[in-house]
Amino acid sequence: MNLRSLAYAASCVALVAGAVAPAHAQGDESGSSASQLSAATEGAQVFEPAYFAQFAPRNAFDMVSRIPGFSISGGNDQGQRGLGQATQNVIVNGERLSSKSESVRDQLRRIPAADIIRVEILDGNATGIPGLTGQVANVVYTSNGPSGQFRWTTGFRPHNTEAQLYGGEISLTGSSGALDYTVSLTNRNNRFGADGPVIITDADGALIESQDTKFSGKFDDPKLATIFAYDFGGGVLANLNLSYREDYFVRREPEIATPVSGPIRTRDARREEDGPEYEIGADIQFPFGPGTLKLIGLERFERDNFVSSVVDSFSDGSQSKGFRFEQVNEAGERIGRLEYNWNLWDADWQLSGEAAFNRLNRASKLFELAPGGDFVELAFPQGTGGVTEDRYETSLSFSRGLSNTLSVQLIGAMEFSKIEQTGAAANTRSFKRPKGSFAATWKPSDDFDVSVTVARRVSQLSFGDFLASVNLNNENANGGNNELVPYQSWNVEIEANKTLGPWGSIQLQARQAWFEDFIDWFPLASGGEARGNIGDADRLHLQANATINLDPIGFGGARLDIETVKRWMSVTDPFTGLDRPFSFDQEGSFEIDFRHDIPSTDWAWGGSLEHFDNAPYSRRFEEGRDWEGPVWGSLFVEHKDVFGFTIQARANNLLGARNFFRRTVYDGPRPDSEILFQEYQDRRIGPIFRLTISGDF
Repeated sequence: MNLRSLAYAASCVALVAGAVAPAHAQGDESGSSASQLSAATEGAQVFEPAYFAQFAPRNAFDMVSRIPGFSISGGNDQGQRGLGQATQNVIVNGERLSSKSESVRDQLRRIPAADIIRVEILDGNATGIPGLTGQVANVVYTSNGPSGQFRWTTGFRPHNTEAQLYGGEISLTGSSGALDYTVSLTNRNNRFGADGPVIITDADGALIESQDTKFSGKFDDPKLATIFAYDFGGGVLANLNLSYREDYFVRREPEIATPVSGPIRTRDARREEDGPEYEIGADIQFPFGPGTLKLIGLERFERDNFVSSVVDSFSDGSQSKGFRFEQVNEAGERIGRLEYNWNLWDADWQLSGEAAFNRLNRASKLFELAPGGDFVELAFPQGTGGVTEDRYETSLSFSRGLSNTLSVQLIGAMEFSKIEQTGAAANTRSFKRPKGSFAATWKPSDDFDVSVTVARRVSQLSFGDFLASVNLNNENANGGNNELVPYQSWNVEIEANKTLGPWGSIQLQARQAWFEDFIDWFPLASGGEARGNIGDADRLHLQANATINLDPIGFGGARLDIETVKRWMSVTDPFTGLDRPFSFDQEGSFEIDFRHDIPSTDWAWGGSLEHFDNAPYSRRFEEGRDWEGPVWGSLFVEHKDVFGFTIQARANNLLGARNFFRRTVYDGPRPDSEILFQEYQDRRIGPIFRLTISGDF
């Protein structure tokens, strides 16, 4: 039996047993789960339900998001490389949240506030979970019987959009004997749009064409998810996680273009996407020798049906021009993982092995509008093919408290992978990569701690970058690249946390990364461009999170939550040879939230200010930047008990943030070619009004 067969067998064992979700606290009072519930973790900063009472929380997310200076980050998602070590900074009953299709925030929203015993802020090294460093929130709870929650969000925008009617979630959580269960139905939906002028000029700024444009769109993402956890007793716990969703996306972008000379052009641009996705995950853990063995299995599949079309018609009656692009993507992932945990020499150890098999099958078609009005298919073989990656990884981790103030964690891992591509550019390559991390946390006092992490990481590839695609509306084409490899990085991360007593708390982060084989657009020998490895790069990320309570100055129940980010990036542009930031990356941001829970009432009000700086992008024939702003402003008012419901009304974009896009297009490869035209968009978004009603049943 080969490695792939063994891994698949392990995956099947876990799937039959039970999902990648934390075991809920049930079972024998003499067990470890019961012990954890009864006593707070040593050295933890503890927040009991009474602390959150002023916010009238409905669930665990409402509580964790109110912890001073703490911001939820990380978490497993479909872009993560396998399951691997934990990346999120939230755990539940001492266990990581591991579903790849469910965000940390989604899972926390399904834990009723009435079931929560406390929330602990821990040193990640002290959890014994490999990958967790810095501050980690541990939500400790037990099921107190069936409990339902719902959240409904509706809203509208005065300009360019339909009403948003069907957003929200309904969930039921409970237990029956040794079985804990959660069933939820969610629909993420939004309606969006903007309108305004687009100006096309030549290199000297002379007008070539003005366009009257607008775009509008909508998406709905209904999803049914279930989590079952069963405690067999004797330390044997099993979980089963099932989810199924359908996504629907529509965007329309009509425009009327008036050139300085020539006929008026009317464009009809459309884009639609839909398709199903499912995930089946399971795990089972049980005592084995001196420790605990955990087997995990996951199967995920998604199909995406994409259609884009652009048709231009002219006022002089000349022949219409247009294209249509169709693409079907079928992406899947199968993971088998085992983790063996034990304690030795007053340290937590884990030996793990993981096998992951990722796949993408893509079929693309490109059509051109013929004189008779029908679309005629063009040859586009480079857009059809398949990509697979078989990856095997083993790691050993060590976590230990060296003293009352110092803890360390060490992880060593080796990854073996094979990438195979079929279709017009078939290719097969194999790789061996070491990775791992060292982390240390120093906590000289109860109100101050510093953690330092040094890590070697390997990224997850986007398989779609291997194959060609087109953007009809911007008249761009991405070539395929069968030599693409994941970028790797060395990372140094520092986090400092200081509690300010009744004033709140502050967290400072500094993260420096040095990348190898960084991925961005690069030139193809054929004259086109594709996503590819462009060499070394580095990025410095500075971030501050602070909570400032205003009670000490007599403003009872009021607080400010502030987050600021600044990034410095450096990579050599493969087209110009100049240093620049990463395409589309974030260069900086700030968010200031004010909330006032009026004492001795059920009323709260507040507002926020947000600003985001996006880096420009660089391609072979153009450069540009896409952003919104400059500042988003919002106000809200909330009542926490309207016949038992919480009702919040919010008005967003009160400062008139707009949708901007600018680009410079050249008549040949940059930087030596002449400017063909310059485009500048300035579109109105308008105010956004939303109403959210939440409650229990």
